[in-house]
Amino acid sequence: MDQHLQVFVTVAEKKNFSRAAEELHMTQPSVSQYIRTFEENIGTRLLERTNKYVRLNKAGEIVYHHAKEILGLYTNMQHLVDDLVNKAKGPLSIGASYTFGEYLLPRIIANLLETYPDIHPTVTIGNTTEIADLVATHQLDVGIVEGHFKDQQLRVEEFAEDYMVVVASPNHILAKKRGVEILDLEKVTWIVREKGSGTREATEKVFHRFKLSPAKLMNFGSTQPIKEAVEAGLGISLLSRWAIQKELRNGDLNIINIKGLPFSRKFSIVTKSPFQTKALEVFLGLLRNNKMLTTFHNGKR
Repeated sequence: MDQHLQVFVTVAEKKNFSRAAEELHMTQPSVSQYIRTFEENIGTRLLERTNKYVRLNKAGEIVYHHAKEILGLYTNMQHLVDDLVNKAKGPLSIGASYTFGEYLLPRIIANLLETYPDIHPTVTIGNTTEIADLVATHQLDVGIVEGHFKDQQLRVEEFAEDYMVVVASPNHILAKKRGVEILDLEKVTWIVREKGSGTREATEKVFHRFKLSPAKLMNFGSTQPIKEAVEAGLGISLLSRWAIQKELRNGDLNIINIKGLPFSRKFSIVTKSPFQTKALEVFLGLLRNNKMLTTFHNGKR
């Protein structure tokens, strides 16, 4: 791997030559020399420097984007070669959208490490769009996302089904009402995820299916604060049955029974490279054959 590339990426991310030198176990003059040589080779300045900061200019942003992808490819190549003669081990970078990442993935990783303790997983949680982008640029080995999307760069494999229901606080007016009508759903506040998330996509599909135009939407960036907001009586929401198991058991949330629900959606595995490390192979096998996922049907275990 070209050391100049690694030094440039580290400086860009640390935004400081001293911190980059510390991270790379180099002297600051050495880091500065690497950057000068790298910029000379590229043919233009890539970093704007002042006494207070170091930041990418427009050319630097282009180089940084491709440098991250090159480094990701190089790392994956090393792992694939190592796997030819070794067992499943080493780093495994996993990305997951919020519902799967927060409520299902921890248990799956625990099962993985029981059998393969030499695998070292790292987890990135984000919305579906963010995770897919990181996989596409080789910054993640695999992503687990919700919803439907088309990306010719990515390999997409549906592997599990999720069921989503409308929930409210036990004290909410709709939780106490018998025979909730579609018109009732329009009159209350909906607590929803941000654009780009699989849960938001599912919510909008439910709105379209029932021709719903809610009076008010309140946006949150992840599922946990949505649950807290619903429990506090701020509104209702469409959430995965996976995400509300504890709240249902404790009586903190109620499911509002509506004809046509629960809403079904798929969890998908997304990968980029046709070549897989042994660590990734065993993780994908665990996902595809996980009984916790395959026995959960219509919100009941």
